[in-house]
Amino acid sequence: MTPTTPTPTTASVTATAAVRRGLRDFYEDPSVPVASGTPRSLRQARMLAAALGPATAGPRTVLDIGCGDGTAAATAAPLLAGHRLVGVDWSQDALRRAHARLPYAIRGELTDGGLPFADAAADAVLFSEVVEHLVDPDSALDEIRRVLRPGGHLMLSTPNLAAWYNRALLLAGVQPVFSEVSLRAIHGRPGREVVGHLRLYTARALREFVTAAGFEVVGLSGAPFHGVPRPLRPLDRLACAAPALSSILLLHARRT
Repeated sequence: MTPTTPTPTTASVTATAAVRRGLRDFYEDPSVPVASGTPRSLRQARMLAAALGPATAGPRTVLDIGCGDGTAAATAAPLLAGHRLVGVDWSQDALRRAHARLPYAIRGELTDGGLPFADAAADAVLFSEVVEHLVDPDSALDEIRRVLRPGGHLMLSTPNLAAWYNRALLLAGVQPVFSEVSLRAIHGRPGREVVGHLRLYTARALREFVTAAGFEVVGLSGAPFHGVPRPLRPLDRLACAAPALSSILLLHARRT
């Protein structure tokens, strides 16, 4: 008997399309936060600047995929002087705001036709706090790999499911920070902002996920989270020394 590959049912395809439409409406809402904290942006930019080297050797093309309102890219720009920084997002509202901060801001998607760039067109991709929002992160990394040249850099950041405080919260039976069970309100965990997180990663899971997508992990470091209560921020910065415990995971990988 020849095994067959199961195909999606009409109901599952319709459900997936409905989820994507719902998320589009969610992210087009101007009240939804689209920018991350400055400490994460600066740490990630320093990692990328060290990897690319000075622009005197020739300007490189850097795509900030999921640029939001352009705040993170604008924070990174002084450290990437001379390189070509292009913001990419599918939210029209976010792009309107990004145009005020970036010389190039282009509408593009990781699915439904892909990014508006040729194969191997980019030297580096910033992918900052995006992967946790995606219905299909596997296809997203496939598309990023397509637009990166061989040896090109991927700088990915995402919240850490196993952050030091999340471990304590789970032991107490509390929903971890960064996780969400609704797009309408926060339930069962600290915080009040709903930001649309669908997937969360530990350091180990992120390494394995990126490696399986055809990248070589160069390094993994940690960054603090701007939402940590002020009295706990020194401890949060200290946790960055052990990325597996840090609030934010910063991964540097290269396309194989």
